[in-house]
Amino acid sequence: MLAASIVALSFVFFALDQSKEGSENQVRSLEDKGQRARSDAVIDTINPGPKVERTREQSHSAVREYIDDGNDILLAPFATIIDSANPWPRRLLPGVIGLLLYGVLGLMLANVLPRPKNEVRDWREAPN
Repeated sequence: MLAASIVALSFVFFALDQSKEGSENQVRSLEDKGQRARSDAVIDTINPGPKVERTREQSHSAVREYIDDGNDILLAPFATIIDSANPWPRRLLPGVIGLLLYGVLGLMLANVLPRPKNEVRDWREAPN
């Protein structure tokens, strides 16, 4: 559950960043300034290189960086599945695969593991 939560939180933070960037670009186009907001698409990639990682560390809070680092570790096997210039598919597909793997399959595995038997007794019965 923890792994699935990390993947989900990281995607929510990514979506919030992209939404903020889109809003800033919309305001700039209405004001006719012609300048686009700085895109965080490069620092929002899964498992970036060391140079991009340092930039990401500077722009994100410590808690967000821990979540993103955990997401990088969990989704590293799926990061190269899709090659697109658009950051949404690069984050969405590995995120969905990670949620399915760590969330659904993890819960199924947890349900298969043996549990201790809880014997229900009546309160009037003397313990052995």
